[in-house]
Amino acid sequence: MDTIFFGGGCFWCIEAPFLLIKGVKDVTPGYMGGHLKSPTYESVCSGQTGHAEVIKIEYNSSLITGSSLCEIFFSLHDPTTINRQGADIGTQYRSVIFVEEKNYHDAKIFLDEASQSKVFEKPLVTEIVPVKPFDWLGKSGDIKKTFWPAENYHKNFFNKNQNNSYCSLVIKPKIEKVQNSYSNLIKQ
Repeated sequence: MDTIFFGGGCFWCIEAPFLLIKGVKDVTPGYMGGHLKSPTYESVCSGQTGHAEVIKIEYNSSLITGSSLCEIFFSLHDPTTINRQGADIGTQYRSVIFVEEKNYHDAKIFLDEASQSKVFEKPLVTEIVPVKPFDWLGKSGDIKKTFWPAENYHKNFFNKNQNNSYCSLVIKPKIEKVQNSYSNLIKQ
């Protein structure tokens, strides 16, 4: 099992589409990249902790590649806007990838190719940070690389709140985009 972390706006918006992808075992919302131990949703939303809202994806690399996951991630957010996704503004909404060191090179190649492809009109601002399991598990002492799981009510937020207007107006179109653009990668 491999692990990758994506931050690109509200974690609710990127969690739901990845739950549909073949080879993805688990998706967990949380926080990374900040200086505060044990951050909460409220503290991260203050913009004062340095953390980004991220999702932790555990996946089977024999069923889905890290590059394919990166491609989907880039289709779900604007990687050219600093600290903003739609109406969500602040460093907690920045575009960032925390990737296992063994897969860092592949993620960097993907980012370089995306930058050169001219698919995006503006330069990409996505940050790529290499991490090791003992980093994100909090055993290295590097708080910025520690993954802090979000509060339980954030997990599967879309599936539990489909009638919520934010879910129907913001998250559902992202799910539909993935279903239409990546139909060959959707779980049956």
